[in-house]
Amino acid sequence: MSTTSSSLWVAYGSEGSVVGTIRRDDAGYTATIAGADASLGTYPTMDIAKNALHGHLPPGSDWPQFREH
Repeated sequence: MSTTSSSLWVAYGSEGSVVGTIRRDDAGYTATIAGADASLGTYPTMDIAKNALHGHLPPGSDWPQFREH
C-alpha cells in the first residue's frame, strides 16, 4: 500500500486576492493560475514552480505571498 501526501500553497497578490496555487504531491510541484482550466505544469522544486507562476502573472505584478494551507 502506498500513501500519497500533498500540500497546498495559495499565492496572494499585492491586493490580497488569490492569484494561483502550488500543490505538492509525489509527482512534484504543480502550479496553477487562479481561475485557469489547466495547470502551468509540474516542476521538480518549489522555487521553480513559484517562478513559473509569477512569470505567468500580468507584466509588472509583484511577487506573490505564498501561504501553506
